[in-house]
Amino acid sequence: MKSTPFSKFGLTVLGVFLTALPLLACPFCSMQGQTLTGEVQTVGMVLFGTLKNAKLKSGGDGIEGTTELHVEEVIKDHEIRKGSKVLTLNRYIPPDKEKIYKYLVYCDVFMNKVDPYRGVAVLPDSKVAGYLAGSLKQKDASVADRLAYFFGWLDDKDPEVSNDAYKEFANADYKDFQPMASKLPAEKVAGWLKDPATPGFRLGLYASILGHCGRASDASLLASLLDNSDKRLTTGYDGILAAYTMLDKSGGMKRINGLLGDAKSDFLIRYAALRAIRFFHDYRRDLVNADESAKSVALLLPQGDIADMAIEDLRRWKRWEMADQVLAVRKAEAGKVSIVRRAILRFALGCPSDATKALVAQLRMEDKQGVEDAEELLKLEEARPAPSNTASPPKP
Repeated sequence: MKSTPFSKFGLTVLGVFLTALPLLACPFCSMQGQTLTGEVQTVGMVLFGTLKNAKLKSGGDGIEGTTELHVEEVIKDHEIRKGSKVLTLNRYIPPDKEKIYKYLVYCDVFMNKVDPYRGVAVLPDSKVAGYLAGSLKQKDASVADRLAYFFGWLDDKDPEVSNDAYKEFANADYKDFQPMASKLPAEKVAGWLKDPATPGFRLGLYASILGHCGRASDASLLASLLDNSDKRLTTGYDGILAAYTMLDKSGGMKRINGLLGDAKSDFLIRYAALRAIRFFHDYRRDLVNADESAKSVALLLPQGDIADMAIEDLRRWKRWEMADQVLAVRKAEAGKVSIVRRAILRFALGCPSDATKALVAQLRMEDKQGVEDAEELLKLEEARPAPSNTASPPKP
């Protein structure tokens, strides 16, 4: 697959952006956003074919002109095409000298004119057209059935297709993912995890799937991944940790707590362990209850480079009974870090204990503006709508 810069011609080629986004619907996916399928449903016409006969406008600026799209497959049709197999695009697109690419073209139709605004260049044997046509047939199906369809494309050799199928999982709520994941073929998923060619950013999702559909014996595979020094695995470490714990709770929690309590461990690895615990707290209290999660997070309190995150979690979870442990951080080495001290203040503002009230009163005298700023931020946080992606109301 090749991406061609069409933006100066009015088209933009779809790129793959591995951007970390907050509040991911999929707890262990790193790629979200609009999918090819999702966009098909919002545009006037989507066609697949070959670009030919590009012509520059005489006397133009070297950009204006026309290009013929020879239509081979129609993903979404519009009456303006009138069944024509050749559509003239009002854009000059430099010819592909190697003549090895075909194009998926998204078009808006406005005032009886076709506006091709996005193009995706793929190899001639790409199945992207069939992939999209099949996905459109699933538009009224249940989320579980749709995800089952996209699962079948996760290992497609065309990155445009496989990455798009991955994004469908990334966009799905866990409450929809959980029941269908348990029905997926564990052996196939295990094969992907073993394959060194599997992109690192996909390992978290694949491990999570195996954690739902696998057997206890599959825990050894996940453990071997956790022990592997391959940097590619770091991206999905949180998903692998959580999946391992799903299949072997004792071994998984021992490993997670060992990482959380090891201040010398790499920050990203400790953060991955924290994300794994957050997953259990927010989604799977049936496996790791809320008290266990809170105790695990508290292991981070002595660590100045990450204690603020632990304190914020304890505050969000309203673990006010841990106030003494949180307040003790102020007198420890970690408490010298300004962001940690601010986290302690936020915790104290929410906690109803006498000790935290006394601290807030003291800080209000020392830094009135700082306390008021923290209170204002907390009000803004409370005003935000709560995410609705939990599988069920969690129980301790």
